[in-house]
Amino acid sequence: MTKGFTTEKFMEYLLILLIIAFISILGNFAGYDMGIMESLPGMLILLVVALIGVTLADVIPMNIPSVVYISILGLLISIPASPVSNAVIEYTSKIQMLPLATPVLAYSGISMGRSWAEFKKVGWKGILVACCVMFGTFIGSAIVAEIILKSQGII
Repeated sequence: MTKGFTTEKFMEYLLILLIIAFISILGNFAGYDMGIMESLPGMLILLVVALIGVTLADVIPMNIPSVVYISILGLLISIPASPVSNAVIEYTSKIQMLPLATPVLAYSGISMGRSWAEFKKVGWKGILVACCVMFGTFIGSAIVAEIILKSQGII
């Protein structure tokens, strides 16, 4: 996709985000026994924030990834100084992380599969680096968890 806002791009973003939201709500229901209607307001908030973020990335003529806009917008509406923060936090706290991550990662995998030629350009060194990063992140998280749990006397 080229830089710049078009209705076609907006509709594509909306469709992708709606599919991800639908799968996430089902995952939240199946995995965490959170009611669909109970999850809906939080999911709509997340969907609107993501949609505004990807739209801003297209509209603003700077080369900044949409995740930056999404993060800033999410931060602004959830900080205590925001008049909507209590509602945002209350509704979005009903959405668990794993049901959100699953469809996003699946979509990323499908996107990667569509550009297999580009993936092959990364080569074995890129795969090795990715594995090292994942391993390091896992070990680092385990060490931090171990320290915190021991300091609290839980283990």
